[in-house]
Parts: sequence; structure tokens; C-alpha cells
Amino acid sequence: MQVRQFAVLFGLTAMAVGCGGGEPVPEPVEMTPGLQAFVGGRIIDGTGAAAIEDGVLVVRDGRIEAVGTSDSVTVPADAEQIDVSGRTLMPGMVNAHGHVNNIQGLEQVDYTEAQVERQLGLYARYGVTTVFSLGGDGPESMMVRDRQDSADLEHARIYVAGNIVTGPSPEEAREQVAEVAASGADVVKIRIDDNLGSSTKMTQETYQAVIEAAHEHGLKLTAHMYYLEDAKGLLEAGADLLAHSVRDVEVDDELVTLLRDTGVCYCPTLMREVSTFAYESRPEWFDDAFFSKEVDPSVIATLDSPEWRDRSSSPSAQTYKAQLEVAKANLKTLSDAGIPIAMGTDTGPAARFQGYFEHGELALMVDAGLTPMQAIVASTSSAARCMEVDADLGSLQAGKWADFLVLGANPLDDIANTQTLETVYIAGNVVPGA
Repeated sequence: MQVRQFAVLFGLTAMAVGCGGGEPVPEPVEMTPGLQAFVGGRIIDGTGAAAIEDGVLVVRDGRIEAVGTSDSVTVPADAEQIDVSGRTLMPGMVNAHGHVNNIQGLEQVDYTEAQVERQLGLYARYGVTTVFSLGGDGPESMMVRDRQDSADLEHARIYVAGNIVTGPSPEEAREQVAEVAASGADVVKIRIDDNLGSSTKMTQETYQAVIEAAHEHGLKLTAHMYYLEDAKGLLEAGADLLAHSVRDVEVDDELVTLLRDTGVCYCPTLMREVSTFAYESRPEWFDDAFFSKEVDPSVIATLDSPEWRDRSSSPSAQTYKAQLEVAKANLKTLSDAGIPIAMGTDTGPAARFQGYFEHGELALMVDAGLTPMQAIVASTSSAARCMEVDADLGSLQAGKWADFLVLGANPLDDIANTQTLETVYIAGNVVPGA
């Protein structure tokens, strides 16, 4: 993004310069490092409030100091001013269900801190500034996480679930939860799914034990699920996040009541379904420069092949394709019922593209019937609140980290305008390469 940056000169005006008469000209005010004022743009703060036109966002040492209209916020004289006229600012996206792992392209690589940071850089360049990595996370991710509370940060923030708890017995599951807690994980993750009848689900007795153990260790429980009846059972057992859509049937009043009474959030991960069948033919996004700028051409060539066409045409893939429509309808029903929605994508596994798919998730939310503002809230403040990081993240409000996006066009007019991404800031720092 080409922006105009200039120092504010206290009391210095064209008239003062030109009037002569021996009047003293004030010395320029020296800019204070780490103090920035973004002026002139539209600001969507992520809370669902109306956008602020001709806004001002003041950032000091990586955190937001003030935000509001130009006539309500005083720009500090010693701030570096960044002119964002004609642009739209919104919070960085919070992905409540992604994965940071050992995949590069379509291949496995060493799981190292450098690999974790590489993927977090990729997320960040697409405007995803916080990721909850729900499963398969090791100490490498946790070491990166433990360094992120810094005004120098330039990649996405990460929170982790550690190893997925599998059981199979309640006793074994409790031991596994204890190990996850001891590892330093932020949440606990379980899977309650039979993979369309091809495997055995964790029993209710076991997942009840997992949930109780997680809570005993002070950790929230996030649940992979598929079926309506399992979603109900998990809520009755005390689960804290439904980390996928109900996809087998339409949701009913009983589920709505359970979600409302428990306050549990719902994370649709619609792009996860898309990834199962998308390569049955050449996806349009293969020719999208916003996608291809971050993808090795060999990956596109591999996915655009008979082998992947066959894989995406399998009976299971076609089932997920059909159930995507159920998932979208259920999202609309639950959103209309006031259930808090947390954007998630399940990106990270091969052919689920980190960063790009999050923009696809917003588009699918809107296609399901949500407004662009509702989709933005789900991907910012709501996701942060659902994952309990909203004290510092998820909205453009004083005191929070300055994690935000600069867009060339207004996403409230068309959610696809999130792809007019020009600059990403994390803790007030420009993300390299974004």
C-alpha cells in the first residue's frame, strides 16, 4: 500500500512561514518512536457497531491508544501520521479452528519453530492475525507462542491444543488430559466422529471424563463433531466449543436451547467441507492472483490432476459436498437465534490453504445468509470472545493490540473486498510481504 507519512509540526502553518515580520518559527516536533496515527480512513471496529467514517486510529507501542472520528480523537503532535484516506481498516481475523503443523505445500517437513513461524507468517500475510491450532501441536508451537506478547511481533499469534485426546477408555483419556495440561496447551481437543461410518466414535462415558478432567485442569474443551445428536451430548456434558458444523441434519430447537443456555459458541468451518470435493474439477481460485501469490505452482499442478480429481469425487467427498448445504443452513438458523459464531476453517492439512481459505469462509458465511458485518464480527470480536482472548484481541478498541488490516475497498459493500488487502499490521508493525 502506498501511504503518505509525515511528521506533525506543532504550530507550523503556511501562514506562519509566509508572514515574515520576525516572528519566531517553532521547531519541528520530533516524532516519538512507536507512536502512529492512521487518519482519514473508514474504521470497522469489529464489534458490529456502524463503521466510523473519516476515522483516526492512534497506536502507541503496539497497542491502540484511541479510536474514533477525526473530530473526537486528538492526534498527538509527536505521532507519525499515516494517511489511509479511501481505505477501510478492520481488525485482523481470528481463526478459532486452524492448524499449524509440519505441512509445506502438500508434503511433510520437519516440525520446527521456524516451520511454525513460516506458517504464522503465511496466515498473517492474508490478514489472519490470530490462530487457534486445534490439535497436533508440540513444544515448538508453544515456544513460539510464549514469545508473542511483544511489541515487535510481525507474524500471527498462536494458541494451541497440544495432542488430541483419544482415550479410548475414560481412565486413559484422563491421563492424556493431564499430559496435555502439563505440556502448556491453551485448550483441550477431542474428536467425536465416525468418519461417515468408517471408524468408531469416542463413547459418551469417555468424552464426559475428558471434559471433566479438562475443567479440573482449568482448560476449555473444544470438540470436533459431525452429528446433531453428538453436538447435543457434548453440550450436555459441558463442552466449551463446537468446533465444526452440524452436518447430518437440520439443527432443532433443542440444540438452539442448549447452545443458548450454555453460552457455547459454534464454529462452522465451511471451507473444510469445500476442501474435500473442490478438486473434482479445476477450482476457479487456481487462477486467482490473491491465491497463487503464496502457492508453489507445482502444488497447483498436483491438485489439478486425475489423482486428485478421483479423490475429490469419492463417495465420502460427495457426501461432504451435499452436507455443505446443510451446514450453511444450520449456520443461518443458529446465527438468527443469536448463537455466537466463531469463524474457523480447519486450514493447515494438505490442500486446505492457510490464509486464503479464511477469506473463502467469510464468503460462504455471507452466501449462507449472514450479512457482511455479521461475518466480520464472527471472524474478529466474536471469535476472540469465544476463545477468551478478547481482552487483548479481536476489535479495534483502546488498550488492545493493534492487529488490523488496511483494505482498498469496503467489505461491508461486498465481503469479497477483504481480498483487496493492502497492508497487515500486528502490534502496529507492518507484516513483511503482506
